[in-house]
Amino acid sequence: MALEIREINTKRELRQFIEFANDLYQGSPYYCPPLFFDEMNCFDPENNPALEVCEYQLWMAFRDGKAVGRIAGIINRRANEKWGCRHVRFGWFDFIDDMEVSRALLDTVAAWGKERGMDALNGPVGFTDFDHEGLLLEGYDYPAVMASLYNYPYYVKHIDTYGLTKEADWIEIQVYPPTTCPERLSRIADIVKQRSHVHVDKVKNSRELVRKYGIQYMDVIDEAYQKLYNFQPMTVKQKNYYKNMYFPLLNFDFVTLVVNEKDEIVGVGLGMPDISDALRKCGGHLFPFGWYYLLKALKAKQMKSFSFLLIAVRPDYQDKGINALFFQDQIPYITQYGIQVLETTNILETNTKNIANFTQFDHKVHKRHRAYIKPI
Repeated sequence: MALEIREINTKRELRQFIEFANDLYQGSPYYCPPLFFDEMNCFDPENNPALEVCEYQLWMAFRDGKAVGRIAGIINRRANEKWGCRHVRFGWFDFIDDMEVSRALLDTVAAWGKERGMDALNGPVGFTDFDHEGLLLEGYDYPAVMASLYNYPYYVKHIDTYGLTKEADWIEIQVYPPTTCPERLSRIADIVKQRSHVHVDKVKNSRELVRKYGIQYMDVIDEAYQKLYNFQPMTVKQKNYYKNMYFPLLNFDFVTLVVNEKDEIVGVGLGMPDISDALRKCGGHLFPFGWYYLLKALKAKQMKSFSFLLIAVRPDYQDKGINALFFQDQIPYITQYGIQVLETTNILETNTKNIANFTQFDHKVHKRHRAYIKPI
């Protein structure tokens, strides 16, 4: 019953690497499989421009020919330069409940990173801040949304036993929205519009967004997120990559652009229908029927739950009350679509300004994720 760690180098091996998590979580009502073709593209240098600034290697663990674990080792040199560190990241980390397996996988990444001059093991995180990150610590009995990781509770024991310690925590919040925008919030939004000379521009689709603003949307996100944990300044190719990946999926009723008198985007708010149930039904595969489930979820005119993906405000417009405009714009649509629950994606526990956006409403903090670190 010897354990074997194998490098993953071919497309056939990559498919097995991606499918391992689906096999491990088969039957779980909480795990949300990623879109298979997105995962394949993520590891393809011709499709994912993050790989221009990252070095990576994948491994799987086998015992008696059966897959029992997987892990990715990543060195994001652009992020390391920004933060003045030499971290080797680990991500896509899944395994059976066997200490030998988890230890061998982490040891493999640590040794690989040390050979390349790294001095600390950091994760679970991805290539960039747009990939899944953070080990789930609380909220195992809540379904994962598309943009967040899920893992079995036993993972925590393995991480702690290996000697990894906390570096950053994120929380997720369930928000029970009001049916109308609170008078106080609406009044603040109106004052901000006058004082800061800004307004909301409701574009109808991705073509209009690109025609009017190019990649300004991504520029604002990049500027706003510079100080957030592990954030890597995006290249132009990365901005276009994420634009092309996400814009076609959006319902533009839930895209809020705050624009100044120079027609510059100074704030963005973005949400989308919760498609996690559709992904569970199809196992992350578009064929034969996955496309139908996903399209039905994305085009729904009535929905119970909704994913609030991000709020980003250009640094020179922060602390001016811009966020009030997002809620003034979106709460009527939330009511129109019959949405009962909003779920945020990961918010750093230290990002009190963003947390305050949601805790002003009836809410519950229901999940916690953690990134770890260990010297190597």
